[in-house]
Parts: sequence; C-alpha cells; structure tokens
Amino acid sequence: MRNRYIRFGFVVVVIVVALGYLAYTGVQESKSYYFTIKELKKDESAYHKRLRVAGTVMPGSIKRTGSHVEFMLQEEDQTLPVVYNGSEAPPDTFHDSSQAMAEGTFGHDGVFHAKQLQAKCASKYAPQQQQQGSPATVPPTATQTSQAVPSGGMSSN
Repeated sequence: MRNRYIRFGFVVVVIVVALGYLAYTGVQESKSYYFTIKELKKDESAYHKRLRVAGTVMPGSIKRTGSHVEFMLQEEDQTLPVVYNGSEAPPDTFHDSSQAMAEGTFGHDGVFHAKQLQAKCASKYAPQQQQQGSPATVPPTATQTSQAVPSGGMSSN
C-alpha cells in the first residue's frame, strides 16, 4: 500500500514540474521588448529577443509582393530596413509616411524580420488641430444642448 502512495506522489511531482516548465517557457516565448531604432543598433542582446520597433514609414520605400513587404522605418535621423513575411496582408492604413510598429526579430544582417505589422489609424480620426490665432471652440455641454420638456410631456415631479 505504501509503495502505491510513493508512485502516485512521484507521478504528481512529475506532472507539476512539467506544467511549471511549460508555463515558464510559454511566458518566455511570448515576451517582446520595445526598442527604438537607435537602441536596436547598439544592443547586442537584441539579436536574441522578440522585439517591437516603431517609426515612420519612409516615403517611396514600400515594396509589396503579396503578403511579403519590404520597407524602411525612420525615427529621428535613424533608419531601419524591415522585411515583413506575415500570414496576413499589411493593414489598409499602412502607407508612405504612416506610423508603423513591427514585431519580430533583428537579424545580424541589420534587417528587422517582422512577423506582425501594425499601422496607426489615419489622422482623419484624430481631433483637428487648432490654427494659431483662431478662437478656441468649446463643445456644448449637456445642459446647453438639453431642451425643456413641454408642459404636456412626462416629468419626474
């Protein structure tokens, strides 16, 4: 009887260790680090990590072939060649001078190999910038836009 408990305990320990190992390796593989282009080119550990890098797509640098895309990211005075080989086509908002973020690995060849590609929404969705010298427009508040309830209407009195 005692031998049975020892075997059962051993099996439980093996299962717990295996699940712990799988959880640890899963977390390690899903981590991604954000680097600027300048940091990416200086850090030797960048070659061994899953990374994210963002910047502006240089005008005229996009070369598409199906879901394969090559382009240059620019951040301040730094540029980075990016090759995207994802399973999905790049988003519609991905075009010249758009803000983009690539996730993947940095190769020893100096090229960023992206597995995922995201582009910021177009500026038409952003609030309009106020021109210098024009008065600020304040959106009406709820009390300014509400209308009085007619006397025949329902009220909470």
